[in-house]
Amino acid sequence: MFNRVKAVAIDGPAGSGKSTVSRIVAERLGFTYIDTGAMYRALTLKAIRKLADLTDIEGIIGLSKDLDLKLLPPEGKTSSMRVILDGENVSEEIRRMEVTTNVKHVCGIPEVRENLVKLQRKMAKEAGASVMEGRDIGTVVLPGAEYKFYVDASFEERVERRLAELKAKGHPVTLAEVADDLKQRDHTDKTRKVGPLKKAKDAVLIDTTDLSIEEVVLRIVQHVSKGSKKAFPSH
Repeated sequence: MFNRVKAVAIDGPAGSGKSTVSRIVAERLGFTYIDTGAMYRALTLKAIRKLADLTDIEGIIGLSKDLDLKLLPPEGKTSSMRVILDGENVSEEIRRMEVTTNVKHVCGIPEVRENLVKLQRKMAKEAGASVMEGRDIGTVVLPGAEYKFYVDASFEERVERRLAELKAKGHPVTLAEVADDLKQRDHTDKTRKVGPLKKAKDAVLIDTTDLSIEEVVLRIVQHVSKGSKKAFPSH
């Protein structure tokens, strides 16, 4: 079923710009935007609410089964994708630092990833054409995606972007705290046994360190629009 999928797979580490880029690319192409990271965050939020102990693996696996989760388009031009968990809009709540620091307890559980991958593939199938972003889209979730991209940036640049994002949302964090959190997230993402963060062999690498959001978006949209398999240079 997934040998050939009309989808754009965008992978990359936290702070690389992939979420903003993916959302805009989806808008330009008229595709459905699917943020898989938001799905793990939503499950983490549910675990925080429902479980006394976030190391309760069986409890988290149970919550991931038949998860009532929907990703809906924004209601207005200024709003972001809506994440609906159990009928509640948790789009803002899943971005809290408490969720960010605890998502590691959820994303590394093999059974959880298996359950969410099934849901992600279902969403992609129902969408018909989608832009799906995450850590293992091109390698695990949609290995047959027509277009694959891996966006990255220097660690320092990613820390600055993440800090600016959190401060803009009113979160009182320091540069050191963000750097430490990002370092831990990178380690967790790259070393987990199931669905680790890595570039698919046939993915186009785009280093976003010195590029604007619009420049990255244009590269991806042009690549997809032309149906080209030739990789763009990093800069």
